[in-house]
Amino acid sequence: MRHLWLSSVLVAVLLVGCNTTQTSSEAKPSEATAPAVVDPTQGLSKFTSKATVNLETSKGTIILEVDGENAPVSAGNFIDLVKRGFYNGLSFHRVVPGFVIQGGDPNGNGTGGFIDPVTKKERTIPLEIKLTGAKDILYGQIADPNLGNPPPVIRHNKGALAWARSSDPNSASSQFYITLADTSNLDGAYAVFGRVVSGTEVVEKIAMGDTIVKATLLETSVPATP
Repeated sequence: MRHLWLSSVLVAVLLVGCNTTQTSSEAKPSEATAPAVVDPTQGLSKFTSKATVNLETSKGTIILEVDGENAPVSAGNFIDLVKRGFYNGLSFHRVVPGFVIQGGDPNGNGTGGFIDPVTKKERTIPLEIKLTGAKDILYGQIADPNLGNPPPVIRHNKGALAWARSSDPNSASSQFYITLADTSNLDGAYAVFGRVVSGTEVVEKIAMGDTIVKATLLETSVPATP
């Protein structure tokens, strides 16, 4: 289930054997090779501007602003799914009054995500947090303001649009949530990538089982790119 969890760290240790036989009078020191730096955003769609998405639900219309300026990978993932028609017909499977509404699971129970038709695997994206005053975006790292970190640029104010995930910070796929109140305790641990700009009253009416009739990209100035 993709709710509110803390991450764990996995450490792998590689043991390398040594051959003690020398073939020359002077042994040469081995050359250490620096590990390759892997870009956690490699191969993922990115969106670097702002866009407007119309979320038509069984209770009415919600208009969302997606912020690719501060969350390009999160925004790119959402826009790609909207353009694919992925959300059409899916339900809101989790509603916690005064907290969040959550949808976007093809299984309808909080266990599913988007299966990429090319790879046949679930596509996931890394936790993406841009802290106030920072030049670079943090990926895969929880940055809790209560531990001395600056607050994120986009925060969990009422109406925030963010990715749900499991205990793994890099497990967000297609499930999103919209906050029903200010929830600053989630700042730095979950990726906010947009907000409700119209239809707050509709958000507050959503109940478990209500559906997303259709999600449509209304306005964008810069297309998402791979």
